[in-house]
Amino acid sequence: MGLLSQLLTFPLAPVRGVGWVVDRVIEAAEREYYDPEPVERELAALERALLEGRIDQKTFDEHEDRLLDRLEEITAYWRGDPAP
Repeated sequence: MGLLSQLLTFPLAPVRGVGWVVDRVIEAAEREYYDPEPVERELAALERALLEGRIDQKTFDEHEDRLLDRLEEITAYWRGDPAP
């Protein structure tokens, strides 16, 4: 970018800076949302609850299906598959 272009677009610098910050926040939020570790921990806790008798098989199956669907969504995101 030439000097003249930089001088003419200088008033837009704060807007570009805010845009950059927003992009970083979105990236961090996506990394956190699509992190498989919390889902895997929840699956392990769910299995422990079943084995300890704190929940019944039906409850386990319902929660497990929901968690496995979420894990599938996370895996698809990291593979770059299009959203359903």
